[in-house]
Amino acid sequence: MRVRDWDDIMEDVVESNADPDGWRGIGGDRANGIGEDLYIGHPGVGVFQLKTYAKNPYEVQGVGARIARSLDDELDPLFPGKEDATGLFGVQQPAEDEDEAKNKAKNLETVVETHADAPTTPEALFDDIMDALDSPAYGPMDFDDYDRPDQMGELTNTFEEAEELLDSEFEDVIEEDVDRGFY
Repeated sequence: MRVRDWDDIMEDVVESNADPDGWRGIGGDRANGIGEDLYIGHPGVGVFQLKTYAKNPYEVQGVGARIARSLDDELDPLFPGKEDATGLFGVQQPAEDEDEAKNKAKNLETVVETHADAPTTPEALFDDIMDALDSPAYGPMDFDDYDRPDQMGELTNTFEEAEELLDSEFEDVIEEDVDRGFY
């Protein structure tokens, strides 16, 4: 397992070329200290763990690692399905140029107009928006802003060595960035 900057892990997710709507996630407060823990997984790609915190409203710092090569039968029940998730997440990439931005905006406009004129569900709207924006990864997620979903404890216990290593690396990032205040 190689610990890297959280942005590098997200780049792996983007470049995985996996079915974009096959991703699932779970996250919440970090067990000890400031920041958040996030697990994202895909059956064909594996499971990634991220530890992040918002340095300021415009900058997120953190570390992560690939902790499993597949989302197998043992791990699958720990991640939410579409029917039992508390929310949804999506990974976005900025448009490369003005033409691509205009094309994405036009596609998004068409999706919103179509859903405004026809019966729809929130999940269908979300899926169509992610498709229109050419999102490389999206899906159901359980995220608790104030605590940790129960399944996170099981994931933490399952990947205890990864948790310890990531926590150590993450504490170094925080120590380097947080030089006043308290946590």
